[in-house]
Amino acid sequence: MYICFCKSKVNLKKRNKLKILNDPIYGFITIPNELIFDLIEHKYFQRLRRISQMGLSYLVYPGAHHTRFHHALGCMHLMQKAVRVLRFKEVNISEEEEEALYVAILLHDIGHGPFSHAMEHSIVNEVNHESISLMFMEEINEEFNGSLTLAIQIFKGKYDRKFLHQLISGQLDMDRLDYLKRDSFYTGVSEGNINSERLITMLTVVNDELVIEEKGIYSVEKFLLARRLMYWQVYLHKTSLVAENLLIRVLQRAKELVDSGIKLPASKALAFFLENKITSANFTPSVLETFSKLDDYDIVLAMKEWANFDDFVLSKLSSMIIHRDLLKIKIKKKPFSDGKKEKLINKYSDQYKISAEASRYFVFEGTISNQAYHQNKQNINILYKSNKIVDIVKATDEYNLEALSKPVTKYFMCYPKHKH
Repeated sequence: MYICFCKSKVNLKKRNKLKILNDPIYGFITIPNELIFDLIEHKYFQRLRRISQMGLSYLVYPGAHHTRFHHALGCMHLMQKAVRVLRFKEVNISEEEEEALYVAILLHDIGHGPFSHAMEHSIVNEVNHESISLMFMEEINEEFNGSLTLAIQIFKGKYDRKFLHQLISGQLDMDRLDYLKRDSFYTGVSEGNINSERLITMLTVVNDELVIEEKGIYSVEKFLLARRLMYWQVYLHKTSLVAENLLIRVLQRAKELVDSGIKLPASKALAFFLENKITSANFTPSVLETFSKLDDYDIVLAMKEWANFDDFVLSKLSSMIIHRDLLKIKIKKKPFSDGKKEKLINKYSDQYKISAEASRYFVFEGTISNQAYHQNKQNINILYKSNKIVDIVKATDEYNLEALSKPVTKYFMCYPKHKH
């Protein structure tokens, strides 16, 4: 009886791996097989529950608390739809390739650090999240006895079927189809609400490249316009921009203080990155393991402590984010005059009796750029009934699309509000 009991437990566990999850965007999401279930359960993937999808955007849009975990599952769900559509259109995708697509899209963002991009510009040098994602995938691949090898090849664009990589990383990939719809939902910004299901239904493959059938042309136009609007209205929103730049400077100041021998309160994982100069050259498996213990909570907890620390710059920057008492920002189409920043730096130095060098943490310039469509980078091509293939910009009668394919750059300057 004992043996039978164990066996039934094993079978029960096996059946439970094919779970159904409820998602506010798509409804029910199914986990297609045991490998995907085991990857979702892995500690590296579970960490994504503690990494915000939109950084500090919740300071502008209170509902934007969704995570990279939500997004990755959504991408996998859309990939399942894409595989079904393409197979229906007699595009040959083997079971091994199908599983590899699910693995690659599920893990495509696994390398994101706390608050997404802030780490890449402050305490980790020259190592972007794509590189860290690949390191995580290779590490997990060893644990899973090579089960991720094909997924890694596709992810890197090294597999001989180009369209498989385009589904993961392209101008109309499952990543973009999910994050636009998801971010639109959680922010309440309806301009980003694209019809991802229709776009996927219009997909097909010609000469090993993804194309959109002619009747999907208006859905593509809406997708590109939505992307442009979401960047100006959400991702590059002036308040989000200030908050992200402040967070970068919080971490830079913390690192500067630690380098000068000052001990700061921080979690072990955060302390490691503050105390060591980490680059691509020394990002070892041991460093990766420490990185995997780092998430948004480490940064928020540190800022709560640092807000009361005996360093004006660090405490002021941390307080600004914690209490949402941010810097002012001006955005212009032309660069600011050379003397404007220096004048503000001197004013802030006098006001708070700090050095000009310290003032530069509070007065700074930058640029933002928005380009909804890159015409020379994995084009979105339209397939006409005559079998002619044309780039979306030439295929459409929407003049705005040509403008959307040109980068628009704006200039910003941040500086403190007047002292009360």
